[in-house]
Amino acid sequence: MLIAILGVIILIVGIVMKRSPEPASNFSGIATIVGAVVIFLGISSAAFKIIDPGKVGVQTLFGQVQGDVLESGLHIIDPLVDVTTFSVQTENYTMSAKSSEGQVEGDDAIRVLSSDGLEVTIDLSVLYRVTPSKAPFIYQNIGEDYVDKIVRPVTRTAIRDNAVNYQAVDLYSTKREEFQFKINKTISDNFAKNGLEVQQILVRNITLPATVRASIESKIQAEQDAQKMQFVLQKERQEADRKRVEAQGIADYQKIISTGLTDKQLQYQSILAQQAIATSPNTKIIIMGSGKATPIMLSDK
Repeated sequence: MLIAILGVIILIVGIVMKRSPEPASNFSGIATIVGAVVIFLGISSAAFKIIDPGKVGVQTLFGQVQGDVLESGLHIIDPLVDVTTFSVQTENYTMSAKSSEGQVEGDDAIRVLSSDGLEVTIDLSVLYRVTPSKAPFIYQNIGEDYVDKIVRPVTRTAIRDNAVNYQAVDLYSTKREEFQFKINKTISDNFAKNGLEVQQILVRNITLPATVRASIESKIQAEQDAQKMQFVLQKERQEADRKRVEAQGIADYQKIISTGLTDKQLQYQSILAQQAIATSPNTKIIIMGSGKATPIMLSDK
């Protein structure tokens, strides 16, 4: 539209030059033609508007926001209309204790008090987007700085309002998913009223006071030691059961042997053993027999 205004100025200059004495009047025709061409180009360029991918355009005519949204692509519009673009792609707003991770420099983590009066530090990321059809509402009622007016304060307030219902240890462990679900609902409901859509809430880190962390670590270590001792005891029981079965087997074997062997069987086994010894290359003389039996001497010579 500025080009058209420039063309009007050139056209006025041409008209003024026409009424001026020579030689300025000689250039009035050229100035008039140039002015008319610039006006035409200005109006033509203002009538065509290209909206980039991932954005929508909000039209304003003489301060009045129009309800129609311009989607991405080429549009022919009223040359007098001003178009303000809004991104409808997914945005990430992070509040973290690390200065390099968040939108705000320095420590921007959320510090809340739990139900047991302990201070808990929470790092959080909000994934959200502008609802395309609500872009005119945002522009008219909130403005282009909706991140500072809605996203940041609503998120931090939701965290504090919900965290006060939980104990610090529960936030860190058993109730973490429940806490994340509740803040997701609170933030989503509030964002929807202001033309924004929550896609995901990420509780990135929950930091407890040092004394609480030490207590939790001590409890975990004690539980691990107890589990280890249970394993040792179970192993010892199994070993005792094995030895008991082995001893019972030996006892049964000895009982069977003691009741089943006769004198003749024992004498026969003795002869076999002595014969095996006699055939050994290290044996010189073997005396066999006992009591009244005549001994038998075996020799390798």
